[in-house]
Formats: sequence, structure tokens, C-alpha cells
Amino acid sequence: MQKFAETQYKLHDLLKARWSPRAYSSQPIPTEDLLSLFEAARWSASGGNGQPWSFIVVSQENTELRQKLVDAMSGNNKVWANNAPVLVLAVAKVDLEQPARNKFAYYDVGQAVAHLSIQASAVGLFVHQMAGFDPQAIRQAFAIPDGYEPMTLMTIGYFGNVNDLPEPLRERELAPRTRKPISEFVFSNAWQEPLALPEISEAAAD
Repeated sequence: MQKFAETQYKLHDLLKARWSPRAYSSQPIPTEDLLSLFEAARWSASGGNGQPWSFIVVSQENTELRQKLVDAMSGNNKVWANNAPVLVLAVAKVDLEQPARNKFAYYDVGQAVAHLSIQASAVGLFVHQMAGFDPQAIRQAFAIPDGYEPMTLMTIGYFGNVNDLPEPLRERELAPRTRKPISEFVFSNAWQEPLALPEISEAAAD
């Protein structure tokens, strides 16, 4: 199933194809394809080349750790996330002595995961990031030391059967993708002053 973004301007197909499903197939991921996602994360930009990201990968075979991850999830995440063949925890290395600098670590981990997500599109995989989890339970399950902070849980895998989802989630899975218009978040000269660049074509993307 594809849900290409309906873009106002031309966009690379990999970006148009990226979305976050909940219906996953249990089909295993070839090792080379999975590692290519972390290679993409490896080469993302980071402040001062600090590379403050770490990833913990939990496959289907490790049933005990997977259950600990699922138990730490909140809300509807428990319903669907365990169907994905791979679960990944993204962790940020933070500066305990200068906490004000931590925002840059969070920013960089976000960039790394964004690169990972686009590479997933390139090899036919999908990524769904989750903020709904208990960080202390996660920290305990993986013995994450001080100075490192769990940031997001991700499912990685191939799209599955949407009919396997319960009705409320199935409806969300089939709903059209939507985003705010550019005019609501891109400004020029001053806050909320609309961007005016006459050289930009207003023709819709293909």
C-alpha cells in the first residue's frame, strides 16, 4: 500500500512515499537492507560532528526483550507495534554538565532518524516513530547508563494487511495524509509575515 503525499511543489519520490503505517508484515528484513538504514543515520549531520546517537535493535527472535519493549509502550502502540519484524530504540548522548547543550543532541538524533527513514523508503521499508513509552522502564530493560536518554521507539518493516488492525486504527491507516500549508509555517522578514518569492513556480508537483 502506498500513500504518496499530495504535494504543492515538486518533491523527491522517496520523500513523497515516506509515511508511518501501523499495519506490518512479519516478513524478515534482509540484513544488508537493515544495516543500510543505520549507514544513512551514520552520515547525517551533527553539531561539531558529535554524533550523539545510538540505536538498540530488537528482532523478532528476542521475544523476552520485545515483550519488555511492548510492556513499556503506552496507548494503542501496544496493539500493533509488536507485529513489525524489527523494533529500534533511538538514544541520545546528553551533556550532564551543560544541560543547555542537550537540545543539540536531541536535534541531531532527530536528523539521524530522518535520514534512516528516507533510506527505509529507498529499500521498500516503513518506519513508525513512537513517543508513547515509559522511559524509565526502557532504561531499566536495556541498562542504559546516566548521560544517555531514550528518545523514540521505532517499528521497521514491510507493510502488512490493514484488515489485521482493529477498526479505529484501520480507519486511521486508510485516511488521507494531510499537512499544514507552507504559508502557515514559512515566513519572511518577520514572524507570520507570508513568504513572498515570485521566482518560485506555483505549479503543482507531478
